Amino acid sequence: MSGSRVQRSHARLRVGSDIPPAALVISAAIFLAAGLCFALAAPLLFCMLLAATALSSTTLVVYQCPVAATVCWLLIVGSTPEFWMADLIGGGSLMIAGEKLVGLALVGLLILRYGLQLDMFNPGLAFLAMFAIGLKHGLHPRLDLAESLRSLAGSAAPFAFSFSRLSRRWANAVIGTVCWLPSLLVLAGTLLALAGLHPLFVNQLGFRLQATGIPAFLGGFASTGVYASMLELLRRGRPLWMALLVANLGILVLSGARAPLVIAAFIIVSTTLGLRSSRFGAAARLPLVLTAASALAVLVGAASQLSDVRLFNVVSNRADSLSGRELLWPQFEQTWADSPWVGWGVGAGKAVIGPDTPIAHLTGTTAPHNEYLRIAVEGGGLGLGLLLLCFVFWTASHTSRLPRIDRVFMRLMLLGIGVHAATDNLLISTTSSVLFAWVSAVFARGALEQEALRRSEAARVAASVATPATASA
Repeated sequence: MSGSRVQRSHARLRVGSDIPPAALVISAAIFLAAGLCFALAAPLLFCMLLAATALSSTTLVVYQCPVAATVCWLLIVGSTPEFWMADLIGGGSLMIAGEKLVGLALVGLLILRYGLQLDMFNPGLAFLAMFAIGLKHGLHPRLDLAESLRSLAGSAAPFAFSFSRLSRRWANAVIGTVCWLPSLLVLAGTLLALAGLHPLFVNQLGFRLQATGIPAFLGGFASTGVYASMLELLRRGRPLWMALLVANLGILVLSGARAPLVIAAFIIVSTTLGLRSSRFGAAARLPLVLTAASALAVLVGAASQLSDVRLFNVVSNRADSLSGRELLWPQFEQTWADSPWVGWGVGAGKAVIGPDTPIAHLTGTTAPHNEYLRIAVEGGGLGLGLLLLCFVFWTASHTSRLPRIDRVFMRLMLLGIGVHAATDNLLISTTSSVLFAWVSAVFARGALEQEALRRSEAARVAASVATPATASA
């Protein structure tokens, strides 16, 4: 028996060794020559097949490595190539659309890998309803169907991760990436600045840190990093999360983003003073509170001396309405009044003020810096009410399954996001993709932790019931 096995193995070895290297080289040459002939005979079809092969290979890799793929996507989105890469090759709007479409494709593969989850209060569904109503009512005269579809994808994509069941490893990776993202962006921005490709700072009523993109986006990523690192500090109490919290706060200050800084500071103070945590007790909190109070007093006193930094310039000179809201809002209010109930379709917010109008040139933007006003233009009072209801029930349904610390923190944070939305373009910017990917990760992690806890408790109860029965037997 063993002798026959040895003979068969030797036979297999002999078959493989009978193929000379020259034959392999000739076969490869024939294959490449055939491909070259095919490319010359039908170049378009060859390129299409080549692209399909590359896409299929990428899809298989992403399906096998969903965690690494999501981290890469977050890093790419966070780097905002529509700014630093557009400086070199242009096409910024196409890059933004590509980021959102890749995100949706990634969600589709996550659903195939982990399974579909019914998320009936997902805010993305409200945008879908507004899109359908807009088609029925009629789109804004300066908005076509293709642009409305693109806006629908961009508006709904950030919330799409909640439609997938997610793994604990995926959630931890996303949360960790969001905590580190602002520091990584500053490092990458420094390298780009040294190479002369993209400036690290920009002068807008004082210097603002912008890293790889623009200051407003960096401020958005930094504020999300503050939320993420603060939650991990409350949960774990390790010095690493304290260091990341301080770093993200510093980046947020240097970005000159005022509203995100105020909201983040309020959440930090509220949770530090009012949210109990066994991992982050009073002994650890007291130095943080004292240091923050001392730093705030010093910064306020030195604001006039630090006027070269945009945030301190704004504070010392009491500048307000820096985004031209007094010019932008009347245009949006009038458009809303023209269709108060159902609005003008998803994407109409971009059509109210043309990019070549004097207001756009004067303010440097066509967005109202008020998401409630923008949504009212796109979906009317009905669409705005539907979106708000979805946000409330979405938050309540997901946070009800979280541990106490996560539940209180996320509800407070999302309430802060609701306040922030009245002063900024929060849902239409690239930063929302990172923000709500992190929110979905926190929701998924908390739900998995609670499910594991219930299973452990059920196993403990079953074991305690089985022990007396075994003893009596």
